[in-house]
Amino acid sequence: MPATPRTAVLVACKLPEIDELEFESSLTELERLVTTLGYRVVGRLTQARAQLSPTAVLGEGKLRELAELTGADADDLDDDVDDDSGARRRRRRAEPEEPRVDLVAVDHELTPSQLRQLERVAGTDVLDRTGVIIDIFHRHARSREARLQVEIARLTYEAPRVRESPRGRERQAGRGAGEAGLELDRRRIRDRIAELKQQLEAVQKLHSVRRAQRRDLRRVALVGYTNAGKSSLMRALTGSAVYVEDKLFATLDTTVRALSPEVKPRILVSDTVGFIKHLPHDLVASFKSTLDEALEASLILHVVDASDPNWRSELEVTLQVLEEIGADGVPRQLVLNKMDRVDAAHAEALAAEFPEAWLVSAKREDDVRWMHQALVRHFEGHYVETELLIPYAQQRLVADLHESARVLDEQYGELGVTVRVKAPPDLLADVRQRLGLA
Repeated sequence: MPATPRTAVLVACKLPEIDELEFESSLTELERLVTTLGYRVVGRLTQARAQLSPTAVLGEGKLRELAELTGADADDLDDDVDDDSGARRRRRRAEPEEPRVDLVAVDHELTPSQLRQLERVAGTDVLDRTGVIIDIFHRHARSREARLQVEIARLTYEAPRVRESPRGRERQAGRGAGEAGLELDRRRIRDRIAELKQQLEAVQKLHSVRRAQRRDLRRVALVGYTNAGKSSLMRALTGSAVYVEDKLFATLDTTVRALSPEVKPRILVSDTVGFIKHLPHDLVASFKSTLDEALEASLILHVVDASDPNWRSELEVTLQVLEEIGADGVPRQLVLNKMDRVDAAHAEALAAEFPEAWLVSAKREDDVRWMHQALVRHFEGHYVETELLIPYAQQRLVADLHESARVLDEQYGELGVTVRVKAPPDLLADVRQRLGLA
């Protein structure tokens, strides 16, 4: 028999600075995140509040509702609870029962005290938005680099919360140690993060060498909001078996493949980790080397899911992250993807509003062929056509031109080979220098 899916309840507070549309969008996105973790959302609990208390996310009434949703006994909880007036009330402890809900997901970043209170009230696991995202990253990381990056982010996230966990209670580790158990936990985390960073640095040095070797090649980076269809476009443009799944953060590892059918010189296409609202800063920092693919690209394809009702805010999030990593100056092409899911009227409106955008679907072969040709035209639009006489003693240059430019014609004469070629100006300048013509 199939396993019964785990269940989850969503919790969010409507603060004055958040408009209704943004609030609903964020909560819907949290539901998608929780679903990606394998939970079935069985309830939502929301409350309008002027501000969040340092120790409580919800007021007393809503905490009672949460306890009822999760199967805890609200009258028997031993906890200090803030009601909306700031009053605090003491409740007596009851024997814990098996919770009806497996997870409470909160659409805010929780302080350790807030997390502790919700866990006591709900009697089950509680994750804030950052914790949910880190958990997804942890499950989806495949390469060694991604696993190291996620583990660093996870430990950095957990470090300040150690004091609130059951195993983080103060306990003497032994007279010789001279440290409380809590401090030992913190020190172990710090030491582990330092060790992981050393390992990550070694891996990233190797990747930096590989990127340096590709520096003179034409590189296209697919960037965009998570689940915008980047991996599907990657597979369609390169003919590669890139992992594709209709889930958030299905791709965490950078994949680099040549545009297919191949052209001369080659065009390399790289897929990158997706962005999301309120992407934890530690994850942005940890995945900096992955995002460097965008920073060092010749062209960024900014992929947007045009069928998503919130695509405008998702577009803005991606632009903000690109600016944060310093890639906002890289040439960029907007790609409105998943047009097969868009009706004719919406498609016409998008075409009128974004005349320079590429309106495509990774599932339509004609669109993929058109994108292939458009990428080739983009790069060759900057090429210069010229003739070069290359002496027989420097035939290596002819081979290099075949790899790095488009050779249109070759004529063999007494002094060498006359090559008619279309190539980037900087490449031609380098060839002329090697021929002594500069």
